[in-house]
Amino acid sequence: MKIFRLLCGIGLLAVLASNVWTMSRWSESRGVYDDVCYLRQAHLFQKHGLGGIDTNIIFDDDDYLKNKLKAIGYAEWNVVARIPCHTFIPAADKYVMQYPPGTGFALALFREGFQVIPLYMVANVTVLAFALLALFRARDPALLALAAIFGFAALYLMVNPSKASYSVPPTMMVCAAAGCLTARYFVEGPRRRLQLLALVGLLVGLSVNFRLPNLFLAVGYCLYLAGAFLLARSRETFLQGAAFGVAFLIGMAPTLIANAINAGSPFSTTYGGVDVAPPELNASVLLSYLVDVQFTLLAISAAWTVWLWRLDQGRGRQIALLVAVNLAVNLIFFMTHPIFTPYYIIPIEMISLWTLLFATLDLRGERAADSAAFPQPANA
Repeated sequence: MKIFRLLCGIGLLAVLASNVWTMSRWSESRGVYDDVCYLRQAHLFQKHGLGGIDTNIIFDDDDYLKNKLKAIGYAEWNVVARIPCHTFIPAADKYVMQYPPGTGFALALFREGFQVIPLYMVANVTVLAFALLALFRARDPALLALAAIFGFAALYLMVNPSKASYSVPPTMMVCAAAGCLTARYFVEGPRRRLQLLALVGLLVGLSVNFRLPNLFLAVGYCLYLAGAFLLARSRETFLQGAAFGVAFLIGMAPTLIANAINAGSPFSTTYGGVDVAPPELNASVLLSYLVDVQFTLLAISAAWTVWLWRLDQGRGRQIALLVAVNLAVNLIFFMTHPIFTPYYIIPIEMISLWTLLFATLDLRGERAADSAAFPQPANA
């Protein structure tokens, strides 16, 4: 086991090194509108500090955005009404960026001109850390193999499809941490469970600052905790739900503040166009998911959830129920959203898969420990 664990760890480090080599050749000017706007948010933070949360187009007084658009060959760079990723807010009579502030803030932590590569590197190292944690939590060869395969896949996803949007790598870090803590929630005592739920709520709230649709990552937790309270009607279940909810709101506070500044209300959206279109079932969108790697991850998540439900009558079923509800809510939203991208359902899949991985390691590990402590008597 020790040799195999060491070899798997070396293999994960090799994948990380390959990712770093690949990312080191990336360009921050690849002609994608979203990239330009995330970098503009980072520029505002670096120029104005926390005041950079105000994305009013008039603050492009140094022509940063215009120059970025000209650099990628955008023909209407000087037409304010045609600036990509910006929405006109009639009540305030201004154009503001549509994205929440988290991704821009994360990019602003690094030197301008060299922001994307270090952000992805930090995200890769974080995912590697959780993959190594899973390796060291595995207690038998089968679990060790599972943790290793999962770690290789998780690191691969940090390049493709994560490279499609700068909002994905920080989201992937949060999903790994939240999945690990969610699994621990089901094996700890009451006081520790309250703390873990607060941490999970905070992490999921923080994820909303990177991608607004990450808001739906919390819905499954809310429904599960609400159901637990209605069934038990206990002080413990009430406090757990309250801890998650309060921590979630604290985590997403930057987005609420950004909405208030840019859209006039914490609960008004800065998005427009197709992003706020009513839900609809679109055959081309559904087909796009069916032929994409996201469907493979979804199928694995669903099958693993069913397996965990059948594996354990107690905690395993509770974890499977939480994951199933969260998956269902997010799938309903994204499958009825009128556009498709290669990373839309990656966050819900990854938080589900990380939860399932650590839950499996904990439950199977406990069974192995119990079998070792209480061996079955030999047949006569």
